[in-house]
Amino acid sequence: MDQHILVPIDGSEQASNALKYTLTHHSGEEIIIFHVINPTDMTPYVGMDGGRVANYKEVHSQRQEQAEQLLAEAKEQADENDVPVSTEFQTGDTNRAIVEFAEKHEIDHIIIGSHGRSGVSRILLGSVAEKVARRSPVPVTIVR
Repeated sequence: MDQHILVPIDGSEQASNALKYTLTHHSGEEIIIFHVINPTDMTPYVGMDGGRVANYKEVHSQRQEQAEQLLAEAKEQADENDVPVSTEFQTGDTNRAIVEFAEKHEIDHIIIGSHGRSGVSRILLGSVAEKVARRSPVPVTIVR
């Protein structure tokens, strides 16, 4: 029975490691590469034109383009390894979006990269991987 595996990516080295692990160890499974655009990362900013502030729609559009590029690069990596994958992205709170996607799409396993925070930053910020592992209805593999 083929498993449905969700691999959340964010462009980090740790996410890349999780994808490599998945492509190597789960090549016969149905793999979905997933990216979440977090709205808290889309605060308006000062533009390059010397003070113009970009609005939410502009920033969201840019984040969508970045997500599409990130997923296209991940798909290329999978293609190079002759592993078929599908890609998805959505906007939302990162850890919630991952868990909700897994619940709604009959995901059997989540493989996610760990950012390896330690000390105060781990206590204050936690980690998406840790939150997903605690809330997930399916097994989670955290790759360093």
